[in-house]
Amino acid sequence: MDVTIHRPGELTESLRRDWHRAMDESPEYANPFLAPEFAIGIGRHRGGARVAVLREAGEPVGFFPYERDALGVGRAIGLGLSDCQALVHRPGVTWDAQDLLRACGLSIFEFDHLVEEQRPFARHVTGRFASPVIDVKPGDGGYAEWLRGTYPGLAKTTLKKERRIGRDVGEVRFVFDERDPRMLRTLMRWKSAQYRRTGRMDRFARPWIVDVVDHLFHVREEHFTGVLSVLYAGDRPVAAHFGPRSSTVLAAWFTAYDPELHYYSPGLMMHLRTAEAAARNGVTLVDLGRGDKEYKDWLKTRELRVGEGFAARTHPVAAGYRLWRRPVRGLRNTVLAHPRLREPADRLLKTVGTLRTSPRTGSERT
Repeated sequence: MDVTIHRPGELTESLRRDWHRAMDESPEYANPFLAPEFAIGIGRHRGGARVAVLREAGEPVGFFPYERDALGVGRAIGLGLSDCQALVHRPGVTWDAQDLLRACGLSIFEFDHLVEEQRPFARHVTGRFASPVIDVKPGDGGYAEWLRGTYPGLAKTTLKKERRIGRDVGEVRFVFDERDPRMLRTLMRWKSAQYRRTGRMDRFARPWIVDVVDHLFHVREEHFTGVLSVLYAGDRPVAAHFGPRSSTVLAAWFTAYDPELHYYSPGLMMHLRTAEAAARNGVTLVDLGRGDKEYKDWLKTRELRVGEGFAARTHPVAAGYRLWRRPVRGLRNTVLAHPRLREPADRLLKTVGTLRTSPRTGSERT
């Protein structure tokens, strides 16, 4: 196996076509986070982004996107943003994790949403987690008919709330592929407020993440399109979602809503409307991403499995990095896996978020 290393932005059109071919030939690699366009977007703002191209008899057969620092510590590309990670390769291709790390100059490689089929990384997986998905198909009628047929337990209450918001605020309408960049800014503003309100790290306080999302919003290719969906009541935006889609998979990424209208359950409306419209636009799978959330339990049709862990060579940097990172991940996973721990932790974060956004701090209250 011959391996060459490239910056994502330097991939030729021919290499991108070969990468797309590998995605098309293996359904487990159809996720848009595994497309070259995502790696290219991250590479515009992360100097350590690289792609290893694996060749057999001179033909490109595998693509491994990653980030590398000066010490040889590697991470899945976009770690913390990406909900799907893998070495994308054509069927039947075999490879060795140690040889791959050596070719990439990595002492260790950290991942947290690894596709289950990545067997060469299997012994390096420290935990496996459910990643809920929705298998979708278009309905024969309109949205209401689709909702009653697909989610009969949610349909009555959801449609009632849509009628109520229609009376109180304005007629409900939904745009699956909204091209107005002002609506993307609205979504970011709502999401930032939500992060602060719940005590989470505000991703959109980081300029490079804002720039990546802005860039991906304008990408419109067969294997990767940035899709902004917006739910309106009259002319007023109520909720929005931005996520990438491939030809068949839509990834649920950033969803937020106007907090003044929370009693109408706009977030749930958003997810349901998006799933129905995605099916009409050729999507067969909506990936809700790893994590335990009540709405995911309501919406999912099944679960995929993703892994987290550290693939490492025998190296002092790898040992030190793993000693630092593994306990942090272990503590977080323990809290998330046990409701008796998770619920108090959530309450504490929300209390911190309230203090951060109170008028006495000089910050904006949301």
